[in-house]
Amino acid sequence: MTVIIGFDPGLGTTGWGVISSVGSRLSHIANGQIKTDPKMSLPSRLLKLDLEIADIMKEFNPDAAAVEEVFLNVNPKSTLKLGQARGVVLLGASRGGIEVGEYSALLIKKTVVGVGRADKKQVQMMISRLLPGVRLAGHDAADALAVAITHAHNRKTTVLP
Repeated sequence: MTVIIGFDPGLGTTGWGVISSVGSRLSHIANGQIKTDPKMSLPSRLLKLDLEIADIMKEFNPDAAAVEEVFLNVNPKSTLKLGQARGVVLLGASRGGIEVGEYSALLIKKTVVGVGRADKKQVQMMISRLLPGVRLAGHDAADALAVAITHAHNRKTTVLP
């Protein structure tokens, strides 16, 4: 059994989802969202994100992690903040020396839904079918589970030093 955690990074809300993979069989373990207060300073928000990721990683002790790649926004300031949050997520996910995969939104949607331009409702519906009985903490958590599923289907077996 391989435990995989997926992350959908964001400064305001970062979704996370944990699955187990045995061959091609996937099972839901947990999912949730990390929310930061926009009234907090940027460094405080990044610190909160880092501390909560550390707690989640410690609780679930995953064998692998995966993170959605950054897409370009119209607003460069928003893209920069997203990139900073994503950097914290990558650091937190890799801190334990596990493999960390990175996947585009297009590949994630194609893997889970079968169509690269699927909308959030289609992703949520497929997550419910692929992981029967799952109770989603929100669309960011659904996206994070989709990232984990994508990694389960595309992962390499090498472990980082």
